[in-house]
Amino acid sequence: MSEIAGDRRPVVACLGSSSTAGQGQAFGWIDELERRPQNRHFEFRNLGVGGDLAYNALQRVPAVIACHPDKVVVLIGANDALTMVFANARRVLAGWMKHLPREPSVEWFRENLEAIVDGLKRETTAQIALASLGPIGEDPDSSNPVQRTLNERIAELSGIIKLTATSNQLAYIPFFETLRDRIVASPGKAFTEFRFLPIYLDTLRFYVLRRSSDEIAESNGWRFHVDGVHLNRRGGMILANLVQEFLDS
Repeated sequence: MSEIAGDRRPVVACLGSSSTAGQGQAFGWIDELERRPQNRHFEFRNLGVGGDLAYNALQRVPAVIACHPDKVVVLIGANDALTMVFANARRVLAGWMKHLPREPSVEWFRENLEAIVDGLKRETTAQIALASLGPIGEDPDSSNPVQRTLNERIAELSGIIKLTATSNQLAYIPFFETLRDRIVASPGKAFTEFRFLPIYLDTLRFYVLRRSSDEIAESNGWRFHVDGVHLNRRGGMILANLVQEFLDS
């Protein structure tokens, strides 16, 4: 663990999925926080793993505990929502990639989130913050049945996250409400199908063609996302600024 002038730096552990990992075309909001002068005294640990659901994040709580964190940020649930709405996401993410022991559901998400919180509270003395989920897609009042169902699931899971934070006296990061309000003020297109190929092509654009996440987002027709799921800089900066408020508290 890093030390400055003989003193251990406070550790900020961030647990989540690809939006936390911030690799490739997904905006690295943890990298953004690390670059800020006011955060120089923190040591950030990025514990985001692409494709993770709340169940997978629960299995990695021991890795968070091993960091001896002073602050913990938990952002998990987007893949839970995707696998509840899209059969191919459920088959590939929940089945082939992550080998979940049961079908994703709202209640199981709640149970896993509570277990994550219980483990962190029991085994650490860290300040813990739960972040609600950014909307997937940019059509908040969509008439499209897929986007409408996705909006409902994201709102429902975000409500569970907020309630869990409140009932456990944890900090709450209102990412869902903040980004939703921005999208409502300037709505965009609906997210109507989940496909892996466009994500892989965007990765190619980023690494091979050296296009930025915002350039990829613009070519894909999104304002706050790269692909409707992962954040571009505009969306990611909203999350970074909200997390900064928790770091400053």
